[in-house]
Amino acid sequence: MNASAHARRFLLLAALLVVLIVPGCHRAAHTVAAAPPRPTQYQVEIGRTIYKHDCQACHGDTGAGDGSNSFNLDPHPRDLGDPAFQKKKSDADLADAIRRGGSGVGLSALMPPWGHTLNDRQIDAVVVYVRSLKR
Repeated sequence: MNASAHARRFLLLAALLVVLIVPGCHRAAHTVAAAPPRPTQYQVEIGRTIYKHDCQACHGDTGAGDGSNSFNLDPHPRDLGDPAFQKKKSDADLADAIRRGGSGVGLSALMPPWGHTLNDRQIDAVVVYVRSLKR
């Protein structure tokens, strides 16, 4: 094979690589991460049931921090429906606070840890329910 044949072969392979690789890079650069799946009504209901049993006395019916026991607590429980709070905290942050309690995440020791009482699926369901309290 002579030098011009080698050059043509090289250019053909280079063009083929460009055709195959560049479009894939372009798509990858513009790919948007898929949104997490929407919670099911079942998850919301499980979370609501657990919330009513374990959280409502302090955080109140609507999560406003006005439960029947809240007036005995200083500081008062957080308003879980507050839009600024909801925006600031990730689901992982909320799950961590539920699991480890207030003192486990540098907040009030008056919020108990639920990690030994609730399993991960139950904690996730409570997080789903807390997200539904957003005003």
